[in-house]
Amino acid sequence: MMQIALDRPWLELDLGTPRQVLSWAVNRPGLVTASLILWREVRNADLPPELDVDAWLSDELRQRQATDAVTFLTSRDIRQYTQSIVKIGETEAHAVVTVGFSNAERVGHRVDRTAGNWGTVNVALSLTAELTEAAMLETMSIAVQARTAAVVDVKLDLPTGRATGTGTDCVAIASPHGAARYAGLHTEIGEAAGRAVYTAVQDGAREWMAAYRGTKNATA
Repeated sequence: MMQIALDRPWLELDLGTPRQVLSWAVNRPGLVTASLILWREVRNADLPPELDVDAWLSDELRQRQATDAVTFLTSRDIRQYTQSIVKIGETEAHAVVTVGFSNAERVGHRVDRTAGNWGTVNVALSLTAELTEAAMLETMSIAVQARTAAVVDVKLDLPTGRATGTGTDCVAIASPHGAARYAGLHTEIGEAAGRAVYTAVQDGAREWMAAYRGTKNATA
């Protein structure tokens, strides 16, 4: 059974047992086996340009005795995380998300972010379905699609067009290893995964928009 623990500046998602996790997270990217997914909240001042971020984060994780955890970095106040649990048929999907838009982007364009504000949309999605590697990749495509749809639907407009995400978004998918080969939009897996991610991201996006829209100094 998964458990969420908030210990600011850390947010911890305990998967209960070691699972395959697919991500491009800062710590342990790729397809790995892990039992923890972590968020580390940071401020701009925590990450000066001269800092070796990988070395710094490795040291932080050693102090927490969590070097094997798949780990996100976010400037969002992690107390504002959102989650959604969806069950379709035999598949349960649990999405845990932090949403910040201070470096929002329209896909295919870049806004000048040299001022250094770093928000992000970090999505952790755990499934009960037992997936093959191919199905993990397909689930990742569904999660990213759901994340993007949720961001578009909150209507954050930039000089380059409507925002579709941020420049530092990350998604991690966790599941037991198994025989399920497909996880597309026509499947229970795809429906549960997409709905859980969409709902959690949209809830977080709406909260951010309510707090920061129109604010020049948004830093989350």
